Amino acid sequence: MPAGSSGAPPLPRTWRPLGVRVAGIVFGAGLLVCFGLAWIGFDQETRDKFTAFQLGTLAFLGLLAFAVWFALVRCRVVAEPERLVVVNGYKRRELAWAQVVGVHMPRGAPWVTLDLADGSTLSAMGIQGSDGDRARRAVRELRALVESQTQV
Repeated sequence: MPAGSSGAPPLPRTWRPLGVRVAGIVFGAGLLVCFGLAWIGFDQETRDKFTAFQLGTLAFLGLLAFAVWFALVRCRVVAEPERLVVVNGYKRRELAWAQVVGVHMPRGAPWVTLDLADGSTLSAMGIQGSDGDRARRAVRELRALVESQTQV
């Protein structure tokens, strides 16, 4: 049975969380604007009191916040003809279709959980419950793909 039948989307197909990206951009830009306006609002005497270590600490914290945001934005689930790729933060897992036996996202769950053939589970943060109908549609599509790929 081809992957396009039984409601399964055509391959390759990628799912990414929308809410995390939007929130990260909005709140990140808001913080940058607030900090920038605060720095401009300081008089020169106050700015001169900052040491190189303090400025370096601020830069380090900014880079750390960016790294966390980037890890969340990087999350995705990619269905390819020969495998399912799950990227959570900075970790990537490639699964053969036969390894995935179930797709679950109970009401209130933060993201999808994949049941694997060896009895373990794997979180798939690329489909997040906070995305509402978009996430429910993605779960239906992924379930259809798992069913169609395991029948092949």
